[in-house]
Amino acid sequence: MNETGRPQDFPLSNPRADRVRDVAKLAGRPARLRRGEFLVEGPQTVREALKLHQQRLAAGAPGIVTEVFASEACLDRYPEFDGLAEGTDARLATEDVLAAMADTVNPQGIVAVCRFVDVSLTDVLDVGPRLIAVLCQVRDPGNAGTVLRAADSAGADAVVLTGSSVDIYNPKAVRSTAGSLFHLPVVIGADVAEVVAACKERGIGVLAADGYGALNLDTLQDGSARRRLTGDGPETGYDLAAPTAWLFGNEAQGLSEDELALAEHRVAVPIYGAAESLNLGTAATVCLYASARSQQEPAAQPADR
Repeated sequence: MNETGRPQDFPLSNPRADRVRDVAKLAGRPARLRRGEFLVEGPQTVREALKLHQQRLAAGAPGIVTEVFASEACLDRYPEFDGLAEGTDARLATEDVLAAMADTVNPQGIVAVCRFVDVSLTDVLDVGPRLIAVLCQVRDPGNAGTVLRAADSAGADAVVLTGSSVDIYNPKAVRSTAGSLFHLPVVIGADVAEVVAACKERGIGVLAADGYGALNLDTLQDGSARRRLTGDGPETGYDLAAPTAWLFGNEAQGLSEDELALAEHRVAVPIYGAAESLNLGTAATVCLYASARSQQEPAAQPADR
């Protein structure tokens, strides 16, 4: 690094160099599993990875970012990367090199290599979570990333992916999270039956998002709103304010009968228009926000004058 924090060597300029090829191999799952590393592309996602990296270093823990490659133009546009990349192996690179490393045609001037960040189910449950998203046989990387981003936005405590779900370190999945992968704990390779059993042992309710569910999400929300405002409300079959794990199923088939049977309740998101169903990302967002809103403390009422 030079006095500005920027790499002082000449930019990497050979797209066929061994170092470039080693980074590009992380687009494939075998290389990721062998090395325990994955590819991060684009300013937003790399920024969030580096923020977590610096937070961990400040706490005396190992960092997660091992290498950063950026163009001069990117560093000019985003000067914060000069400081965030401290403690990593940072290099300038030409646009041709970055394109050769990345999974996308245009990585927007920056690529990073990160260590895996997933945690164990025990790590998640031992801190007393109130909201968890469980992805069962979700195969599309874009959908998995979208649900993870929705869970982050709703303030969920963790996302769990079953062993039959997509690899969350797939470059498309990582991009789809828009940095949320580095904001909340993620469990991968889980057995859904074990997840449900562990949640129930800790008093966490398990709901299945199911278009044919006996419970209606709007009804649950109405009951929760009444309880928040008055301290009492109608019996709706489930209190959304309770700690909850939501099960979300495959994009095409939804949850299997075995997976549905694991849940305490099946909950349908009502459809008021002519659409046949909601896609996975939309349904997950609606369900997670319904729980998140119900779990918030009631707003303080103004004092009588």
